[in-house]
Amino acid sequence: MNIFDIIGPVMVGPSSSHTAGAVRIGRVARELLGEEPKKVRFILHGSFAKTGRGHGTNSALLGGILGLAISDEQIKDSIAIAKQRNLDYVFEEADLGLVHPNTAKVCLEGESGNKITVSASSLGGGRIEVNSIDDAKVSFSAELHTLVVFHRDKLGMISAISGELAKEKVNIAYMKLYREGKGEQAVTVIESDQPISKNCIQKITGIETIHRAAYIAPIHKG
Repeated sequence: MNIFDIIGPVMVGPSSSHTAGAVRIGRVARELLGEEPKKVRFILHGSFAKTGRGHGTNSALLGGILGLAISDEQIKDSIAIAKQRNLDYVFEEADLGLVHPNTAKVCLEGESGNKITVSASSLGGGRIEVNSIDDAKVSFSAELHTLVVFHRDKLGMISAISGELAKEKVNIAYMKLYREGKGEQAVTVIESDQPISKNCIQKITGIETIHRAAYIAPIHKG
């Protein structure tokens, strides 16, 4: 337990679940896309769908996509800011199944045409859990320095990635591989005690069969 579990985050909005957590879901989706978004489709589930508008969830999710911090007063103006930036967005409601009631699926498209779909839940106190990336089931909180590597499953891949991190003196706190099947597409999620430099990420991206890597700074830093 840390201080954020006790007093909650510094934030804009009436509810840590519906605002701070929602901003962080948007921020994580933005970082995973890895570029400026031009289109976003939010699919809201459960409480997010039923009471989200009144709690500012829509503005909070959009603010996260725009790269705003949870304490940024501009969150309440995120819809206007999105229009200024020509960000095409839409909110929908759907039953996403057996997931937390404060769950959103975020479908993003970037300026270069890259696309990603991220499903995440707001657990309370500003904490979140990322549940899936595209078709891959994952589970991480983004509370530590987090590196998400998209690659093909191949012998020695984990060793190659961890080797580059070791050269940079990055200590791995948690690591988990999610794959569609042997030799198929995979996602490796690494949570570390130290930040991961752009140079290290570039070296990891250069490893054979790795498509790309996205770094997410600890979400409690806004």
